[in-house]
Amino acid sequence: MRIVGIVLIVLGVLGLAYGGVTYTRRRDTVRVGPVSATVRQKETVPIPPVLGGVALVVGIGLLVAGSRRRT
Repeated sequence: MRIVGIVLIVLGVLGLAYGGVTYTRRRDTVRVGPVSATVRQKETVPIPPVLGGVALVVGIGLLVAGSRRRT
């Protein structure tokens, strides 16, 4: 449970800091015989700040619950 809490905290902080994940996608647009043209498109998958905040709070809650259970 402690590892899951740490992972959620890290993901929550990254989600709040960056707000999304950007990646590059390559597409073939024209193929004429041996000649082809490709296009690179940058696309972004947005991560809502609410989701990052929820992950952060749940991760902290899991860490606190795990530390109370041991003592």
